[in-house]
Amino acid sequence: MPRKLEISRKLQARAERVIPGGVDSPVRAFRAVGGDPPIIVRGVGANLWDADANEYIDYVGSWGPLILGHAFPAVVKAITVAARNGASFGASTPLEAELAELIIQAMPSNEKLRFVSSGTEATMSAIRLARAYTNRKYIVKFEGCYHGHADFLLVKAGSGVATLGIPGSAGVPEEFTQLTLALPYNDPEAVKKAFKKFKGQIAAVIVEPVVGNMGCVPPAPGYLESLRELTSKDGALLIFDEVMTGFRVAFGGAQEIYKIKPDITCLGKIIGGGLPVGAYGASAKIMDMIAPLGPVYQAGTLSGNPLAMAAGLATLRHLRDKDDIYEKLEFNANMLVEGVAEAAKDAGVKLTYNRVGSMFTWFFRKKDGNVWDWTSAEQSDTAGFGKFHRAMLDSGIYLPPSQYEAAFLSTAHSVDDIDETIEAAQKAFKAM
Repeated sequence: MPRKLEISRKLQARAERVIPGGVDSPVRAFRAVGGDPPIIVRGVGANLWDADANEYIDYVGSWGPLILGHAFPAVVKAITVAARNGASFGASTPLEAELAELIIQAMPSNEKLRFVSSGTEATMSAIRLARAYTNRKYIVKFEGCYHGHADFLLVKAGSGVATLGIPGSAGVPEEFTQLTLALPYNDPEAVKKAFKKFKGQIAAVIVEPVVGNMGCVPPAPGYLESLRELTSKDGALLIFDEVMTGFRVAFGGAQEIYKIKPDITCLGKIIGGGLPVGAYGASAKIMDMIAPLGPVYQAGTLSGNPLAMAAGLATLRHLRDKDDIYEKLEFNANMLVEGVAEAAKDAGVKLTYNRVGSMFTWFFRKKDGNVWDWTSAEQSDTAGFGKFHRAMLDSGIYLPPSQYEAAFLSTAHSVDDIDETIEAAQKAFKAM
């Protein structure tokens, strides 16, 4: 049954008068799926409510950070306590070192960390550091991987860029991207050729070890190992963008699952417990090139913000101390993803899926086939996904409003939530 959205529509129209498209991040406009975006006013556990009091089971989770669900009590308490002491000082606080120590324990490839305010800042800073450390200019990234909106990384990016069908971005001079080599994901031969052509000139390879920004796309067996071998052999650095996968696919991130030690790790999302945050870390030798110890300058007024540090600490402590939390996420995510896929099969709808832990994507297909890179991802039936998205929203299921964005399960989702979602999918598929 269609939702009543009178208040959301009025709020959206009001926002459009003062904010471009009425949104502060393009995918929120629902242009890729059609229909009216609900204006969210509250979230508790696995559920959201919009301004019209419609309730949804949420599989966006603020695009990944809310692995414990909305308004998790320990996180709310930590933020409240921190806020009473002051929201920001522009000075160091004890929580920064405490959170850094916890992250380093979980990801031993890092000996030191620097906190920033977003994932974009983390990747931008990591690449500046890699160029300084190697004294080289070229960067390798992969088609469909999104590493934030820094000029030199908006080259064949996924995420909202793919959602809107934009090839890159206006306002980015071609000269800014000439030192960025965009290669197909999951193709080690392409990387070998690049290192042969630009021998001794590549500063770093940056990769989402599990891609989440062309939909969820895992690495092929041996792929990450090949990147590690090629970079080490040539003297380039390997950067893992674990903004999405860090503490999501495992407590130690994708580097724990695949047993790969990157040179630099970029983090965000979960480490802030839902508040704006980012971080990049590496060995002490690399990180000591950052000012004030070294010549690489990077700064930020709100970096290490005490509210974000408190929320991140509360989140990571719970993930660390709660027994079997990742095993339960794995079990429930598998139940959900396979249940919806089975419903599609029964209805004769072409659909495939990728899942790593509690991040996943159902890909609607024009023809049979799996998704392993950007070329295969862009062959998806985006119109079919849009119909499915609208039907699920009307049934109270909130999914990412783009075929090219990963969805997320939280510890707050119950078996009843999963059953309700599968039932809604069955209904949606029959109507397609």
